[in-house]
Amino acid sequence: MIAVQGLQKWRGDRHVLRGVSFQVPEGTVLGVIGASGSGKTTLLRCLMGLEPFEAGSVSWREIQLQGGLPESVWRRQRDQWRRHVGMIFQHLYLFPHLTVLGNLIEAPVRVLRMPVPEAEARARQLLAWFGLEGFAHRYPASLSGGEQQRVAIARALMMRPDVLLLDEPTSALDPVRSADVRALLRKYVSEGHTMIIVSHAIGFLRGLADYLLYLQEGEVVEYGPAEAVLLAPQDPRTQAFLRYA
Repeated sequence: MIAVQGLQKWRGDRHVLRGVSFQVPEGTVLGVIGASGSGKTTLLRCLMGLEPFEAGSVSWREIQLQGGLPESVWRRQRDQWRRHVGMIFQHLYLFPHLTVLGNLIEAPVRVLRMPVPEAEARARQLLAWFGLEGFAHRYPASLSGGEQQRVAIARALMMRPDVLLLDEPTSALDPVRSADVRALLRKYVSEGHTMIIVSHAIGFLRGLADYLLYLQEGEVVEYGPAEAVLLAPQDPRTQAFLRYA
């Protein structure tokens, strides 16, 4: 289980995350919703260990990230944490000088020491899953936005992270491809992995997310089973947001 407790994040005099707490059982999907500027992406960056936070903690099994620690201690915790957590950014950061296949195998070969033939076989399998057969030797600049999005998701799955964080994973996908990606992510979760997904696309989260968290101005307004939050939100602020979502 991922347990987030009392997360506090400041940027200068702006209080970005205000005591955020929630839990995500293993093998489930949490969808994080909220208006732009509510702190959703900052939350993901803190959960990935990309940004330290002033107070609170994030834990998974015996591994923990804590706020307010000396930088050297934080880095040790962060490095251990990142062995189990992966992230797909809204800005995809594909390596422009590598082919699609090169992008997919770079980290498994260099970081996990996966043999190149094994990495290439897994990469080709993932490309087939995402409808990208024949794209292995193309470069990112030659791909559409949706194709790049699918390559970025496949690249993250190459590392087999126990926990996968996704920031707007369908922003460049058409409805058909969004449905395909949702099915593939659900399959990945069914194998025991855990996901936290930030998305404005409520339709994408429906049927994928087991739980939903509504964030507003850095505070958790509502959290619960996805269908309960979507069909019968308890807080008036959640009700107002979903009316326009």
